[in-house]
Amino acid sequence: MAQKHFLIIGGGIVGMATAIKLARRLPDARITVLEKEAGVGRHQSTHNSGVLHCGLYYKPGSLKARLAVSGVAEMTQFCREHSIPHDVCGKLVVAVDDTEVARMKDLHARGTQNGLAGLRWLNREQMREIEPHVGGVAALHVPQEGIVDYARVCATMLDLITKAGNRVVTSARVTALRETASSWVAETTAGTFEGTFIVNCAGLHSDRVSELAGERRDVRIVPFRGEYYQLRKERESLVRHLIYPVPDPQFPFLGVHYTRMIHGGVEAGPNAVLAFSREGYTKTDIRVADLWDAVTFSGLWNFLGKHKRMSWEEIKRSFSKRLFCESLQRLVPEIRENDLEPGGAGVRAQAMSPDGTLVQDFCLVARPKALHVLNAPSPAATASLAIGEEIALQVAKAV
Repeated sequence: MAQKHFLIIGGGIVGMATAIKLARRLPDARITVLEKEAGVGRHQSTHNSGVLHCGLYYKPGSLKARLAVSGVAEMTQFCREHSIPHDVCGKLVVAVDDTEVARMKDLHARGTQNGLAGLRWLNREQMREIEPHVGGVAALHVPQEGIVDYARVCATMLDLITKAGNRVVTSARVTALRETASSWVAETTAGTFEGTFIVNCAGLHSDRVSELAGERRDVRIVPFRGEYYQLRKERESLVRHLIYPVPDPQFPFLGVHYTRMIHGGVEAGPNAVLAFSREGYTKTDIRVADLWDAVTFSGLWNFLGKHKRMSWEEIKRSFSKRLFCESLQRLVPEIRENDLEPGGAGVRAQAMSPDGTLVQDFCLVARPKALHVLNAPSPAATASLAIGEEIALQVAKAV
């Protein structure tokens, strides 16, 4: 039998985890990862809050719930084995008033159904033993959540791929894909590559890569930028671990929260605003092709129509430190505007349907010689090894 050669498009954490898992499941295969940037993990993989998510929020039975629960355990073990900085510090999900208590009870039930261990319901006194400065009336303690250095995870994955005899080609943006009777030919900015099977892990550009492969772009990536502040050094003691809100099912995004970072410091955020570039980490980052792609998509306008008030509030908060601070005060009332310093930002590769609905679950689309990962936002970094295993399993069956 001829040797299989896999082309993985995208050198983010999911693409590299897929390469590792494919190599283990099909040790005789050749694997080439094609990454458009000069290095790996340059976007969603490292432009995030660095949290190890354990699957609390996700619909029971969904791919996202299943892979988050197994993925956090596998990622934690991976970090132990490779001496990657991480801390399973736990988090509090805080009900700020009695109206949120019922929703938090539903969240508790969902987490239990998803298989999370050790969830604890805390009253005001108990939660302040863990986070002395937190507000609210009750909290859910989630002990399996933590923080990690995803940049080190990516560097370690790269090392494992190359040591296994496979390769990662950087500065290799895929510009065209051509299917032949027995293979795929990928034209890139680093030359031409041929493979018998392609796996599309292109993240922020996954819909475009799928279109190059002949797929209809029924769902589209609409980039949302999340902007963060950091707490001033002398005020970091206000947050010990992770403090999250109870999600409102009427809104498509989680809301602002606090994250202690693995190398020190505390992030506060993010909001969620339309990015004018798929890699637009600041307000002035504009790429005309990306902006045009978004504003000519019916899904965006349908989304804005459904969420007018929320969208306007997010925009105002993006330009007002005072409003951002007021949102943060719901969780930690002692926070003041002068406690906040400018932080980083990330762009979420969120797939959206034409009717304006955000695709909630991970979305893998299988074809005879291809598999497309069309939606893998958070918690994809945490779940990357589990996602890679799922992809490798499907690909092994296909070939």
